[in-house]
Amino acid sequence: MLFGSPIDSTKATLARVCFAALILLPLAPAPTRPLYMPRAITRAYRKGTRLANGKPGPSYWQNRGRYTISIVALPPDRRIRGSEEITYFNNSPDTLKDIGLKLFMNIHRPGAPNEGGASDAYLTSGVNVDGFAVNGRALAWIERPNLFTTRHVDLPAPLMPHDSLHLSLQWHYDMSREAGREGMLDSTTFYLAYFYPRVSVYDDYNGWDDMTFTDDQEFYSDFNDYDVTVRAPANFVVYGTGTLRNPEQVLQPEIAKRLASSMTSDTVIHVAVPSEFGAKKVTLANEVNAWHFTASNIPDMTFAISDHYDWDAASVVVDDVTHRRASVQSAYNDSAADFHHMVGYGRHALAWFSRNWPGVPYPYEKTTIVQGSADMEYPMMVNDGTNADTSDSKFVAEHEIAHTWFPFYMGINETRYGFMDEGWATTFEYLIGIADAGKAREDSLYANFRVKGWISDPSPLEDIPIITPEDMLKRPAYGHNAYGKASLGYLAAKDMLGDALFKKSLHAFMDRWHGKHPIPWDFFNTMNDASGRNLNWFWNDWYFTNGYIDLAVKSVARRSSGYAVVLDNIGGMPAPVDLLVSYSDGSADSMHETPAIWQANQTRTTVSFATKKTITSLRLGHGIWLDADTTNDGWPARAARSR
Repeated sequence: MLFGSPIDSTKATLARVCFAALILLPLAPAPTRPLYMPRAITRAYRKGTRLANGKPGPSYWQNRGRYTISIVALPPDRRIRGSEEITYFNNSPDTLKDIGLKLFMNIHRPGAPNEGGASDAYLTSGVNVDGFAVNGRALAWIERPNLFTTRHVDLPAPLMPHDSLHLSLQWHYDMSREAGREGMLDSTTFYLAYFYPRVSVYDDYNGWDDMTFTDDQEFYSDFNDYDVTVRAPANFVVYGTGTLRNPEQVLQPEIAKRLASSMTSDTVIHVAVPSEFGAKKVTLANEVNAWHFTASNIPDMTFAISDHYDWDAASVVVDDVTHRRASVQSAYNDSAADFHHMVGYGRHALAWFSRNWPGVPYPYEKTTIVQGSADMEYPMMVNDGTNADTSDSKFVAEHEIAHTWFPFYMGINETRYGFMDEGWATTFEYLIGIADAGKAREDSLYANFRVKGWISDPSPLEDIPIITPEDMLKRPAYGHNAYGKASLGYLAAKDMLGDALFKKSLHAFMDRWHGKHPIPWDFFNTMNDASGRNLNWFWNDWYFTNGYIDLAVKSVARRSSGYAVVLDNIGGMPAPVDLLVSYSDGSADSMHETPAIWQANQTRTTVSFATKKTITSLRLGHGIWLDADTTNDGWPARAARSR
């Protein structure tokens, strides 16, 4: 029919009747479409490395390395000298003609891409490779002026599938005078992170990880075995990832005894204090002491070195079945009042996270919280700044310790999908905060710190889908996608599934993928599989669209048994709904609806409830679910404007 053509009146009447009947029919759930999947990841699923039910496939593989590293650090000399032997295992079905290397310290070279810019104090000459060999054959190392933190090296002979090769490197670099994630904390206190050349990740969906390190995105590493010796002057303590294998060979007997006692102590033991450093009673008096650390199946190693930091330690039971304990240590300036409480904060965090959320026992033997400046996590290590408000210090420590499970235990590609770890750390930080300080206080903190910046900024950059690879994003969009928005999505799923089913599904994901390299689709598919529900409509709206939170009260209508409230989802995010109702008799009520109410229709839904009372006003409550436009959140309309 062309617009304006004559229409038979009988047909027109019938059409109007049919249309009216259609709009009165209840809406059926919209068919759930598969989630968008990049072509490279689709190929991985086709090859059987990953399965549609969220499990690793029969063809899943990942490469790994065995690192033996020796470094010399002699503060106040800024020069770090190192040598390493790497055995790299190619478990892939691919023949590798070259090998990718990460040289993170080149972030300090002039001209290196850097999200935060670079001051003169930050700049150095980067990593200087003094020797390089492959399978015992010395090769010339040619500097590439335009390559910084990532480069490839051609191999003399291809590395065949299921074979290994041996790399030898000698190198040195100067510590940056400006401390960040690593660098000089003071003239005789160094933090060593990203300090050694390493083989890049080669995976089943992306090949070599060639992402440039810009000091913004964080970790993506293979699970490797490490044997590291740090040589430091007498009176300097080395704190680090892994097991200290030779405490009696580097510490004076009384200090070694205290450290050993702390491993089973529930109370804080002062392993070493400033006066003992001043009297040179902490380490053995050798000109240089060799501190030997080992760790297996772990994504990285970091170290701190100081000749004056307080050293506290205790331990806590993290597994009620095996009664396994984990050591909690801290190293700090005596003037940092908050750090005198830090071991206690760490003990509480390890115990709570192990038993509650995520509810998986802390997987490592220890954690050490070092006073630095980065508020940054590493395997078994935390580099945190000091705060005048101890509640802030506790908050930051808990967030960084929560990263133990994501990305380290789970092997997340944090550089590309940071929402898979920062979003979880933000969620766990919120949940432990509720347990410690109450929901009202924690809701206010979370809403203002994690949500308000996103919701209050109408910029198109803030509505970019969470699934967007985060190396493509700039702050603040990167921060909102990785932290608050992603965390709200996890909390919305928790609200919808209920704690028991949500935790069961989360544990299925963690059981399947710890020690491996999960990607977002593995998480979404596992949650669907373990919960027994197809949640793709929810994942799509939260993580794959440009949605935001903006709900509105469309209408409130009296029914024979009560009321029907029509709600519009203007922003598209399937958020929980709280209805706050006032009645003519002066009473009030509240009703909670989970995000499941948006499954049948993502844009409009009706909430019905029975009551014999007369409503005088109704409005939406928000809590942490801040709304982009609150002027349409009430009925009558003045209920929204009067708040």
